[in-house]
Amino acid sequence: MISTILILQGLMAICSPDQIPVKSGADRPDHYLPVIGSLRIALVANHTSVVGERHLVDTLLASGISKEQIVKVFAPEHGFRGDRAAGVKVEDGTDPVTGIPVVSLYGSNKKPGADVLEGIEMVVFDLQDVGTRFYTYISTLHYVMEACAENDIPLMVLDRPNPNGGYVDGPVLDLAFASFVGMHRIPVVYGLTMGELAGMINGEGWLKGGVHCDLTVIPCEGYFHEKFISLPVSPSPNLTSDHAIRLYPSTCFFEGTVMSEGRGTDTPFEVYGHPDLPGNFSFTPEEIPGVARNPKFEGQTCYGGDLRDFVPEEGWNRLRLQWLLEAYRAFPHKEKFFTSYFDKLAGTDALRIQIEAGWDEKRIRATWQDELEQYNTVREKYLIYNENKWSFPGDRCSPYPA
Repeated sequence: MISTILILQGLMAICSPDQIPVKSGADRPDHYLPVIGSLRIALVANHTSVVGERHLVDTLLASGISKEQIVKVFAPEHGFRGDRAAGVKVEDGTDPVTGIPVVSLYGSNKKPGADVLEGIEMVVFDLQDVGTRFYTYISTLHYVMEACAENDIPLMVLDRPNPNGGYVDGPVLDLAFASFVGMHRIPVVYGLTMGELAGMINGEGWLKGGVHCDLTVIPCEGYFHEKFISLPVSPSPNLTSDHAIRLYPSTCFFEGTVMSEGRGTDTPFEVYGHPDLPGNFSFTPEEIPGVARNPKFEGQTCYGGDLRDFVPEEGWNRLRLQWLLEAYRAFPHKEKFFTSYFDKLAGTDALRIQIEAGWDEKRIRATWQDELEQYNTVREKYLIYNENKWSFPGDRCSPYPA
């Protein structure tokens, strides 16, 4: 099957990037409703799949799509309504609001089978990503693309801005460490939207057996990669602020250590600590239903770092290892610092080995550069939104890349 990405056109009248509001693909129903037409569809959606203040499902129903056309919803990690804590299995069921069947893609099966795709004529994918390799929505995208390709079902991605899309950084995945928190030869911060990444997955032949997905991308309007977008809905229960989302590429590494990453507090991924770590700042993790189940050191006082007011002088333009390195140096039981999960998050064992050997951040970062340059060359082929400049569908000042 020949893979194509259809970049649908729109019109913009203002030639100033700062003045143009950003619309997600889901906010442009005039571009995707004619494509859906009378097809029987399945949605890959969750609580972030909104059009304004209304869920995508409600928008489709209000626009004339019949309830019978929406055959089922596929739910990723955190569930269709975003009420499952990280790592908690999502069950099949029925959405109590709409009565639409919900099929889990974060449980026994992470890839839709031919049986659950039977009778579906198109899959519509709409999830809000945060631009890091270990955020599992992109792994769900991969498996959905693969299932669609294998079953000759077209896939439509309603694109959304990437809040960490303004830079590329971190180690590139070594496929020997591939897992559901890292499936592709991309760096930790990969600088693509979901639509662009889908194009890369297709174009680089990363689907099993080299199959290609019949792919349509409905692009955002008014977005460019260096434009930070404040997300209207928290993408997952523990990323509750713009600040946490910006810190996440750096502080998520604590998930692969004995340190608490702040789950069970009001500011996860903005603090870190351990009962045995020296320091004046402290916090006490507690279980929070639907947000933090059995958090590390529940009920114990943790000492460590407070990043809640951290703002880099040079801007949010790179991943930071300083806090991980400081925590490792200060921790009295270094042989217990890393867990087996760390190498999966890093996508390599090299980072752990370098930290254990006492390397500083500058020396570690230097080892990433050759692969980052190679990745950026590949990335350039799949950009929908021009780098360091603004380019919009139908814009009279700059042509939209096809």
